Amino acid sequence: MSEDRIFNTKRAHIVDFAFDENVVAVFPDMIRRSVPGYETVVPLTGLMAARHLQHGDTAYDLGCSLGATTLAILQQVHHDDVRVIGVDNAPAMIEQAQAQITDPRAQFICADLNEVAVSNAKVIVLNFVLQFLEPAARLPLLKRLRSQMRPDGLLIVSEKIRQDDPQRHEFFDATHLAWKRANGYSELEVSQKHQSLENVMRVDSEDIHQQRFADAGFAGVDQWFRCMNWASFVASPEKQ
Repeated sequence: MSEDRIFNTKRAHIVDFAFDENVVAVFPDMIRRSVPGYETVVPLTGLMAARHLQHGDTAYDLGCSLGATTLAILQQVHHDDVRVIGVDNAPAMIEQAQAQITDPRAQFICADLNEVAVSNAKVIVLNFVLQFLEPAARLPLLKRLRSQMRPDGLLIVSEKIRQDDPQRHEFFDATHLAWKRANGYSELEVSQKHQSLENVMRVDSEDIHQQRFADAGFAGVDQWFRCMNWASFVASPEKQ
C-alpha cells in the first residue's frame, strides 16, 4: 500500500479534489488515515449486507471506489449466485477495482450514479458518497433508488455530518484534524487537503439526512455507527 503524500509539498494554487490516478495510487492509505472508523464501518457494512442477501440476490455498492465494501460483502456471502455490482464514475477507480477483485460474483461499472440503472436490488450501499454529489441531486437519487429496491431491501449510508451547534461541530472537527495529524499528516497536508475539499465535499446535518430518508420514502431508519462527525445509517423501503 503506497503512502499518501499528495499534499506534502506547498502548492501555489489548490485545485478541487478529484478521484484521479494520483488518488487511486494511495487511496487505501488516504482513507484509512482520513476517515475515523473506516476500518470498522466497511467490514460491518459487509456483514450487514451479507446477512440480508439470499440465493440469487443482488447488492449494489454505489460510489464503490476501489471496491472495499464490495469485497467486504463478498467475503461474508457464501452463496455462489449472489451478485455484487460496484459503480463509480472515476475510470481509474473502476480499472483498479477490476484488477484487484476477481471474484466472479463481482461486477464493476463506470457510470454516473444519477444515471446508472439499478434493478431489483436487495441491498444498496452508499458509503461516503452523497457528500460528493450536488445537494439538489441527493433526494432525487434516494427516491429513485427506493423505487428500484425490493420492498424487503436494505439501504446502508455512511457520511460525514455537520453538527447543528457550531461550537459542537468545531470541537469534533478540530478533534478530527488532530486525529489526522496523529496519523502522520503534517499541518501543510491537512491544510491543503482541507482547501481542496471545500468546494467538492458539502456535508449535511444528521437532521437533514433523516428528513431526506423520510422524504424519499424510507422507513425504520437507524443510526448504527457514530464517531465524531462521521455516521452510518441503515434504512428499509418498508417497515420490516
